[in-house]
Amino acid sequence: MPGPARLDVRIKQVKIGLINIGNELLNGQTLNSHHQWIARESTLHGWVIDHQQTIMDTAEAILTSLESTLNQYQLVITTGGLGPTSDDITRDVVARFFNMELEPDPVVETSIREYFSRRQRPMPESVLIQAQVPVGAEVFINRNGTAPGLALRHPKINSWLVMLPGPPRELHPMFRDQVVPFLQKVMPSGSGYVCRVLRTVGVGESRVQEQIEGKLADLISHGLEIGYCARTGEVDVRLATRDSAGSAIVDQAVARVHEIIGPAVFAEGEVSLERAVVEMLIRNGATVSTAESCTGGFLANRLTNVPGASDVFLGGAVTYSNKEKIRQLGVSSEDLETHGAVSETVARQMAEGVRRATGSDYGLSTTGIAGPSGGTDEKPVGLVFMAVAGPDGTEVFHRINTFDRETFKFVTTQQVLDCLRLMVVNAVSG
Repeated sequence: MPGPARLDVRIKQVKIGLINIGNELLNGQTLNSHHQWIARESTLHGWVIDHQQTIMDTAEAILTSLESTLNQYQLVITTGGLGPTSDDITRDVVARFFNMELEPDPVVETSIREYFSRRQRPMPESVLIQAQVPVGAEVFINRNGTAPGLALRHPKINSWLVMLPGPPRELHPMFRDQVVPFLQKVMPSGSGYVCRVLRTVGVGESRVQEQIEGKLADLISHGLEIGYCARTGEVDVRLATRDSAGSAIVDQAVARVHEIIGPAVFAEGEVSLERAVVEMLIRNGATVSTAESCTGGFLANRLTNVPGASDVFLGGAVTYSNKEKIRQLGVSSEDLETHGAVSETVARQMAEGVRRATGSDYGLSTTGIAGPSGGTDEKPVGLVFMAVAGPDGTEVFHRINTFDRETFKFVTTQQVLDCLRLMVVNAVSG
């Protein structure tokens, strides 16, 4: 089969039309996170989402959308509608639009059969419909599901169509590992485009901008672009340029940001705080354990979501009741009676107790009032005490995290993970 045709190299920047397909996205049953994620990933390669729409999974809606977007954009990406059920019609509609026949792909069929075999589950024969692909399409094997991704070049319009499965856990690795390398072969990235993203924690978006932007003014005048993306407890700083000397400019900017707000920067690129912490512990041969009350095990969950956590995470205790704080962690019943469970002394004893019980280098604790009820004038809803016990002592601090319960848990674990990170950094730097 001949290699993929390359678009006109005079194009300076790829503009993308994004079509998200699915009734569940329109009726609110499923959160549509595809636009944000694909846009962020595309920007790293100099490609820009210029238009996005969410449509029903009907043939009429898909055909209408394809006709308009393929005539406007050199790259169109669709998400969803590639599965085995009756409402997954994207594959068939696209084949009709491109006037292509569908035929079984033996590699895809093998991949689907192996998917069920690895999980020791019976395979419904109906799922093999996903092995039907348009003749001549580029196929992206789904290593986390069964529906393959597909890429087609329209012979008349000279535009590419990339079709991706809907579930994020399937879409994300497929896009990064297979689609991006393919697109880099068939179309140009932004001319001279270089982008690096620094992830920060514990500092608000406006404060980050206030601290760094003035000190990057000379680089901005030479083409440096700065962008900010604020999320709960974090701010990403995007440093990019389209200049032919872009790498040097961006490298200078990265170095300056580290000089200005270095302690707030926990990683570069798509790295979570928990991953940064686990990898730091692994590098330093240190271990950690957790004692949680108000976060209900969420701290341990975040840590153990990271591959390799078994090398550093020794164990955790969810001691929601005072009785379990006493029994499992050795918290003083007198201190609980005098100061209450949500207090500095109890947080300290929890962290030191779990460190002692597991033999870990670091012990983390959380105890607070998640709400919406249970607060008082002295101890309002959102009050939380956290502690990190380590070889050089115990640090205890408190915050007022007035959020819904789920966000409260995330923000609280964010704060204690960051405290651990800084404690390890300080211990290493000596």
